[in-house]
Amino acid sequence: MGDGLRYVGVAERRARLALRHRLAPQARAATPEAVADSLLALHGSDPATVYLAIGARLADPAVTVPETDRALYTDRTLVRMHGMRHTVFVFPTASTAVVHASTGLTVAARERASLVKDMAKAGAPDAAWLKEVEESALAALGRLGQATAAELSREEPRLREQFVYAAGKPYEGVHTVVTRLLRVLGVEGKVVRGRPLGSWTSSQFRWALAPEHPELPPAEAQSDLLRHWLRACGPATEADLKWWTGWRVTDVRRALTAIGARAVTLDEGMGYVVDGDVDPVPGPEEPWAALLPALDPTAMGWQGRDWYLAPELRPALFDYSGNVGPTVWWDGRVVGSWAQRADGEIVWRILDEEGIGSEAGAAIEAAAERLGAWVGATRVTPRFRTPVEKELTS
Repeated sequence: MGDGLRYVGVAERRARLALRHRLAPQARAATPEAVADSLLALHGSDPATVYLAIGARLADPAVTVPETDRALYTDRTLVRMHGMRHTVFVFPTASTAVVHASTGLTVAARERASLVKDMAKAGAPDAAWLKEVEESALAALGRLGQATAAELSREEPRLREQFVYAAGKPYEGVHTVVTRLLRVLGVEGKVVRGRPLGSWTSSQFRWALAPEHPELPPAEAQSDLLRHWLRACGPATEADLKWWTGWRVTDVRRALTAIGARAVTLDEGMGYVVDGDVDPVPGPEEPWAALLPALDPTAMGWQGRDWYLAPELRPALFDYSGNVGPTVWWDGRVVGSWAQRADGEIVWRILDEEGIGSEAGAAIEAAAERLGAWVGATRVTPRFRTPVEKELTS
């Protein structure tokens, strides 16, 4: 397009997405680990998202729950921990060190300083006391293996200490040390979320010590994270990279240089791929349909989404905070939404009729039946509700 760089159009970007995100039937994975390794990170803020995202990408979705439970809680080949943008994700355990050093350290320092400051303002015990309680709590967690906040507080009663937060403000509240401290320890990479108290949709978790990992230089870790992400999501713009990582633009540019990223031209400007990934990518064998959950890593993979999600669909598909709801995909683009009703029925609605004929309708219905078959009697309600999802369930 006049700049000497190879142009990567929308069709090719959608082809890359279909194959690298394990969405086309020919690209589906055998295990949850393979899904997580391909995507690098699965949003974990809503526990059900992890299972629904994995199930949409497995060759045999019937094994979704037992196999994901095995990976998370028995083999611990996957781990749920804080990552980019101070958000909880599920990562391959082997990526723990990279995620922690590339994105967690800066956030962790702010979180601990904020907790110490809030406690001091409230006249609560000081940082030295907090460190002593922390060490005692971590030792107790090591003995117990996994524990809820309440169980941990029985082992270390000082965790029950309370203090007033934002006294005199409209949002004044009483905080308990255990709640805030576990959050800090999570972003510091010392603890992770363990097995839930209920089913796979439960948002109440036990806590466990984080897997041991080396402390990597932050710049090296940022390069590794960016390389892995671009393999899954490239080409992407600098704005996409900054948004997804939560880094400063200087960190993004340094990491791009360090990995020798190659520039390409996109409809929205310059984008980047990893070295060796400039050549055209053939598309999937046939058109494909998928029902992806709220906060799915594909729908939330880029800041610039116009190449797979029409701007006019956003008011219906996103909540007020910018969280995407359940989406219906046809051949590389978002065309509608889906929901599960109280009786368990999976229902869907097309919002973008372009190119939606009988073939697309049949494929989407088959994807809905596939989803309903493995979800079974479990009821799934997204943590972040969107206008169209609410309409579908009303």
